[in-house]
Amino acid sequence: MRTLCASTLIGEFFVIGFAGLVAMQLTDISRATIWIVSGIGMLLSLLLCGMLSRPGGVQLGWALQIALIASGLVVPSMFFLGAVFGALWWASVHFGRKIDEAKARFAAEAEPAAAG
Repeated sequence: MRTLCASTLIGEFFVIGFAGLVAMQLTDISRATIWIVSGIGMLLSLLLCGMLSRPGGVQLGWALQIALIASGLVVPSMFFLGAVFGALWWASVHFGRKIDEAKARFAAEAEPAAAG
């Protein structure tokens, strides 16, 4: 699960940065405010890559997805991109867990065969 989720978060890192560039052109919000908010989002996406195996890591990832969708209030195209990344996040968590379960099952099946 970590690999799929981390890949999604790295993609979000770049999207948040590009959204900050777009927000500078489309809004009257100060550049400092845009880069503080964008920087926090970018930093959070990187930090979450390392927190995925810890309790609450996936939940924080969901919070980031909600924030990404909400950023559509400033940059309207982020409604769409946030929804796309929300779907990618869901798929990463869902299928990542299935892959982890399959790996554990295969390892358990292979263990008795190796001992015998």
